[in-house]
Amino acid sequence: MIEYSPFWKTLKKSKETTYTLIKVHHISSATIDKLRKNKPINTTTLNDLCRILNCRLEDIACYIPSDNDQVL
Repeated sequence: MIEYSPFWKTLKKSKETTYTLIKVHHISSATIDKLRKNKPINTTTLNDLCRILNCRLEDIACYIPSDNDQVL
C-alpha cells in the first residue's frame, strides 16, 4: 500500500499549508482528501507536489506491504 505520512511531515516543515496548496498552487481539495485517506493519486500530482515542496518522491509517499495489496 502506498501511504502518504511522509507528505504530512514534509508539508509541516515547509512554508506551505493545505490552504496554500489549494488556493495558490491549485491542488484540489479532493487530492488533499486522497492524501489524508491514503487513496491513489496520479504521478503528475506527485510531480507537482515535489516541485511545490522542493522535495523528493520519498518525502511524499512510501510503500508499506499490506495484506490488502492486489495479488499479481
